[in-house]
Amino acid sequence: MAEKVLVVGSGGREHALAWKLAKSAQVAEVIVAPGNAGTAREHKCRNVSLVPTDFAAIVELVQTQAVSLVVVGPEEPLVLGLVDVLEDVGIAAFGPVAAAAKLEGSKPYCKEFLQRNNIPTAPAQIFSDAVDALAALRRCSTVPVIKAAGLAAGKGVVVAETQAEAAQAVREMLIEGRFGEAGNEILLEERLFGQELSVLAFCDGDTFRVMPVAQDHKRLANGDTGLNTGGMGAFCPTPHATEELLERVADEILAPTLAALARLAHPYKGVLYAGLMLTESGPKVIEFNCRFGDPETQAVLPLLESDLYEVMLACCAGRLPNIDIRWSGAASLAVVMASAGYPTHTTASVPIWGLDAALQQGCRVFHAATAVREQTLVSAGGRVLAVNASAATVRQAAEAVYRGVACVDFEGAQFRDDIGRELAS
Repeated sequence: MAEKVLVVGSGGREHALAWKLAKSAQVAEVIVAPGNAGTAREHKCRNVSLVPTDFAAIVELVQTQAVSLVVVGPEEPLVLGLVDVLEDVGIAAFGPVAAAAKLEGSKPYCKEFLQRNNIPTAPAQIFSDAVDALAALRRCSTVPVIKAAGLAAGKGVVVAETQAEAAQAVREMLIEGRFGEAGNEILLEERLFGQELSVLAFCDGDTFRVMPVAQDHKRLANGDTGLNTGGMGAFCPTPHATEELLERVADEILAPTLAALARLAHPYKGVLYAGLMLTESGPKVIEFNCRFGDPETQAVLPLLESDLYEVMLACCAGRLPNIDIRWSGAASLAVVMASAGYPTHTTASVPIWGLDAALQQGCRVFHAATAVREQTLVSAGGRVLAVNASAATVRQAAEAVYRGVACVDFEGAQFRDDIGRELAS
C-alpha cells in the first residue's frame, strides 16, 4: 500500500527531504506544509498552507489525509513539542520529543548537559545581565564567542575578533534585543580553533548510524570572512573524517549523548547533528542541532541510495539496526544563493531566472525562500536556493555546481565561489 508523508517546513532542507522521500516506491504522495515554489513543482509532492507551529491544524491534516509519517524539518516546532503532540495521538513522527530537542533549544542547557556527561566541549559562562557579562568579558584572556541562548535561525553566534566586537555583540543581544527572547540570555564561550565538521546521524533511541560527514561554510564571504549566516554551502565527504576520527566521535560524543538522554527517559529519535571543531586535543562539540542541517541536507541526501522513508520509519520504531543504509561513493556539494540583504535584513522580492539552464548543466536546484507571483518565480527571503551536484570528487562537484550557479540570475544574488575549490581533488 502506497503511503502519504507530511514534511513540515518551507526551506531548502525540506525541499531536499520531500524530493528524497518522493523517490520511495512506498510513498504515493509527499505533503509539504507550507513548502515553497520548488516543492510545489516536485514529482509526487503537494504544498498545503499551514504554519509549522499550528499543531492542531497539523494533527487534523494528518488524520484527515491518513498520513503514515510526519517528518519535522525546522527546529522551532521540535523544541515546542510537535513530536510529543503527534505521538500522543498515535502518529509516527521523525524527530525528537521536546525534552530531547532542548539540546538545541537552549544553549545553556546543552552546555550543562555536555559538561555533566563529560562530553568534550569548550568552557562557557552564562549571563542574563549586560553589566555582569561585560565585566566578565574584560576579564577574559582571549576573545570569546558570543552566543544567544535560544533559537535564532542559525544567526545567534558572533565570532568576534576583538574585545570591542565582542562587547558590541553583548550589548546588541542583552540591551538592544537583537535576537528577541532568544538573546535574553547569552554565553561567553571560549573560542575553539581547528577544522569545523557537521556530523549527522540517524538515531532510534538506542543506536545511531552516521551519515557522510559534511563541511558547512557559515561565513557569508569567500575565505570564511564576513558575517555568520545559517550556512552558505556544504560538501561531503570531507577528507578530515578519517575512520579514527569517526570512532572517537562515536565513542566520545554520540554514544554518551544517546545514553544520557535515555537515562533521562526521553530517548532520542530522529537526526542528531553534532557541530564539531577538530581541535589539537580532539573533536569537541560546538553545538547540537536536533534535526537535519541546512544546507548539509542538500549535499548529503543526494548520496543516500537506501529508501529514506524506510530509514525514518525504522528510527521511529526503534529498529535501526535492522536497516541496511547504503550511500553512494560519490562526492556532493551545494552552494547557497542568498538575497541582497542577507543575513542582516530582508530585501524586496525579485524575479529568478535560469533554473532550467542550471538543470541542463546536470545540477539540482533546491528551493528555500521562493514563491510564484503572477506566474513568475521570485525570491521570498534570505537564503533563496541551493544549487547541488554530485561527481567523483568534491572538486569536480564544485566545478559542476558553479556552472549551474552561473546560469541562475536574480538581482543582488550573494554566493560564495570558493566552496570545495580549495581541495586538491
